[in-house]
Amino acid sequence: MKFPRNARVFRGQLDAAPLAGVFFLLVMFIALSSRLVYTPGISVKLPQGGDLPGTDQPTVVVAVDASGQLYFDYQLLTEKKFKERLSDAVKSSREPLTLIVQGDKDLKYEVLVRLSMLAMQAGIQEALLEIRPPAFSSRPTPSP
Repeated sequence: MKFPRNARVFRGQLDAAPLAGVFFLLVMFIALSSRLVYTPGISVKLPQGGDLPGTDQPTVVVAVDASGQLYFDYQLLTEKKFKERLSDAVKSSREPLTLIVQGDKDLKYEVLVRLSMLAMQAGIQEALLEIRPPAFSSRPTPSP
């Protein structure tokens, strides 16, 4: 059985307007997803580390920049206010909380100790430091 063919080869002139529209949309998506767009927040350069286990408990997160300023729930806080907010979080939680510290790699060790002491006074028993994973995993390849 022979089927009729209705398709013909296009022999006209190509219209550049649709191609230009797709190109400009692509440029917009790339520009908006790149670093050219300002993203609000603070700049914290996390130290690089290996593959470490995390926690399965509920967490509260505090960010500390290189100058030692505390940011909790997207707000700049003093140590006194931070301790009050941690105490409130512990009281409202049913399970024990873990403090995750996003500390800048240039941060002094003294600030980290002070943060862990504040967390212990607020009722948090465990504090973990957030790290940046290595760029490429250095896992050994399995032997045959």
